[in-house]
Amino acid sequence: MSTGAERAVPPWLERLRRRGRSAWRRTRARVRALARAWRRSLRVRVSVTTVAVGLIALLTLGAALSGQVRDALYDTRGEEILTDAAVRAEQVQSAFDSSNAARLQDVQQLVWDVLNSVRSTGGPSVLLLRLPGQGTQFPEYVSDYDQRALIRDALREAVREQDTQMWQPVAIGTADGVEPGIAAGSLVTLPIAGEHELYFVYSLAEEQATLDLLQRVLLVGAFALVLLLLVMTWYLTKQVLNPVQQAARTAGRLADGLLDERMDVHGVDELAVLARSFNEMAQSMQDQIERLAHLSTMQQQFVSDVSHELRTPLTTIRMASEVLNSARGDFGPTEARSAELLATQLDRFESLLADLLEISRFDAGAATLDVEEADLRVVVERVIDIVEPLAEQRGSHIVSTLPDRRVRVDMDSRRVERVLRNLLVNAVEHGEGEPIEVLMAADARAVSVLVRDHGIGMTATEAERVFDRFWRADPARRRTLGGTGLGLAISLEDARLHGGTLEAWGSPGEGASFRLTLPLRAGLEIQQHPLELRPPREHVEPEVHRDPAGPHALPDDFMAEISE
Repeated sequence: MSTGAERAVPPWLERLRRRGRSAWRRTRARVRALARAWRRSLRVRVSVTTVAVGLIALLTLGAALSGQVRDALYDTRGEEILTDAAVRAEQVQSAFDSSNAARLQDVQQLVWDVLNSVRSTGGPSVLLLRLPGQGTQFPEYVSDYDQRALIRDALREAVREQDTQMWQPVAIGTADGVEPGIAAGSLVTLPIAGEHELYFVYSLAEEQATLDLLQRVLLVGAFALVLLLLVMTWYLTKQVLNPVQQAARTAGRLADGLLDERMDVHGVDELAVLARSFNEMAQSMQDQIERLAHLSTMQQQFVSDVSHELRTPLTTIRMASEVLNSARGDFGPTEARSAELLATQLDRFESLLADLLEISRFDAGAATLDVEEADLRVVVERVIDIVEPLAEQRGSHIVSTLPDRRVRVDMDSRRVERVLRNLLVNAVEHGEGEPIEVLMAADARAVSVLVRDHGIGMTATEAERVFDRFWRADPARRRTLGGTGLGLAISLEDARLHGGTLEAWGSPGEGASFRLTLPLRAGLEIQQHPLELRPPREHVEPEVHRDPAGPHALPDDFMAEISE
């Protein structure tokens, strides 16, 4: 059984609904466009505000002026009307008093003649009404029967109770509408018929026409003034805002690297002073930037040249060190130890030179990617296998959580492997012998690898600076694994070169997390990270501990000597 809600909607109602929805969408679009223009355009805001304030002022002034003119017109005309009505009433009463009519028919003819005479002179409408209680043997006189209803009971009662003339404003109906008027009344005494009420109804159509004309003139003047105000405001704001907009465009071009951009200077006013000052500032900035760029280029070239020049003597020293190290069995304990330390520090020196060369390539913009599609999971497993013996020496254990399927990524495997190796070695360095977690996850656009340790951790300020070159949170803390201080800086540049990100998080006593996120395909933009950088609050640390002094542990004094 179908209900009323399930009944088919009539076609005309559906069309009406569609039209209503379409009109509502258009209205919302217009409102949004106006709101957007209001927010984005200072010229629109100034113009609308100025016109609104001017319009309010004009309306207030027009209303006050119109009221004053209306009051003056009606007050003056009202006094004239009351005076004229009093004079006419006296004339009528004098004519009645001078009459010697002895019959009602004669009195009726007298009233007709006298009131027609008053009416024929272009005067007001005339009404002669009986008092309540009088008989109907003497008829009333009404020159315009449409105005009989204008004489209200309150006015008639006031006329009967007062000996003076009484009046009230009335609205006179015409073919074109309604026009204002005044009804004035007083008592007159007729021969034989006694007292009657005499009323004169005056029209104020001329005064109303004058007032309407004045209001139309004020309205047209106000519209013209508002239009002129809008044009002036738009022009003045254009004169002021055009240089500001030009300054904004010039600043944008300067920010894009077009250091030769300058503002046009016209005149000697305040805006011209602003343009000249802006140009002077731009010239000063250009000089400083070019000077700094030149110094940076010289510094990069210097680092590159020094690194290359050091390779020749370093090769000679390496050869001599290898000779000494291979013959250290023939030396005494002190000489043998020195030869061993010399070989170790030469390895570190070569790593430092290689890192300096890599940094100089990044600074010069000469670093390139050898991109190929590879399985990132294989790279992660290979790095874990490389770092695992070092982690065991430090008493740590690497716990990995990797996807079950392959994750194909467009990447330079050598650079990504270097990034992951730096992150894992850094985790081993600061992990305090606690377990190290490696997590990997991917979505449709990106893949993330998270390296988490549970060591000393770091503060938020330290996490922001951890990728700075040669920076250490605790300068007194020694690098026990012989790092160069450039590993994380190079890792960050490698991640950026792939169009990815490398981020750090840490908390004192809770450890640190490093997250590498790469796009699956070259050119894709990373919209979200498949893994969270910060661990959840309910995260439970894995209960895995190893003996710090493993079978491959290095002597503490040996590592101390290397770091020194």
